[in-house]
Amino acid sequence: MRPLQFTLLTYALAHAVLQIAAATSNEAYPPPYGLDQSWTVSTTADNNLVPVRRELYGGGRIIDISHRYHPDMPSWESPDGLGNFLWLAKSMKNGSLANNSEMKLPTHTGTHVDAPGHVFDHYFDAGFDVDTLDLDVLNGHALLVDVPRDKNITAEVMKSLNIPRGVRRVLFRTLNTDRRLMYKKAFDTSYVGFMRDGAQWLVDNTDIKLVGVDYLSVAAFDDLIPSHLVLLEGREIILVEGLKLDDVEAGTYSVHCLPLRLVGAEGSPIRCILIK
Repeated sequence: MRPLQFTLLTYALAHAVLQIAAATSNEAYPPPYGLDQSWTVSTTADNNLVPVRRELYGGGRIIDISHRYHPDMPSWESPDGLGNFLWLAKSMKNGSLANNSEMKLPTHTGTHVDAPGHVFDHYFDAGFDVDTLDLDVLNGHALLVDVPRDKNITAEVMKSLNIPRGVRRVLFRTLNTDRRLMYKKAFDTSYVGFMRDGAQWLVDNTDIKLVGVDYLSVAAFDDLIPSHLVLLEGREIILVEGLKLDDVEAGTYSVHCLPLRLVGAEGSPIRCILIK
């Protein structure tokens, strides 16, 4: 083979390899992270690798109440869900030494926390971001309550729940959980949330400092900003939204929620668990 022919052949082979590599998906692998599998331990004796995804840990003592992040989860005011937010910037299949993913998503996605700067611009400018939230509020004894299924959370509903003074953390399970809204791709404006009078009643008549809800906003869509303003104005109440409260019995638990330390961010994805 002549030198020129060898050079051209080498170039052609290299070009073909690059085309194959470029054709390889750079989405996070393996999509969609086996979300269609059942969350049980594989009992097969073969050598297949089967990831185990759980809701319960420690024999049921620890309950994960945060939702998994995936492209089909609901996103604020989107009919098409979150969409692709995670990709492999470097892939071993494409010749990298290790897999390295990157992601881009709104900070108020999935199970997340709100900081005061979310709805108060002067708090945002002053630096009241998620890194300033009190971990003592986000971790400790909590009460999970069932809200009447035919109503938003009004002052009347708050009064009917009979939450004792001294209770600092309350998770509100609503019709949103029954309707499985956090499992539906399209954003649904008919979700249940706080009305302004319910938020004001909570501030005036309880010792609650952590409010947890089961959809993307603590406030009903028709009272969106007014309810947020009431709850966040004093900078003492922390809002945790998008909780996964399926099949969890109402009652008292120890809750543990940890946001990312995002300096300058008014919201953050958060991992929340309950411990019996």
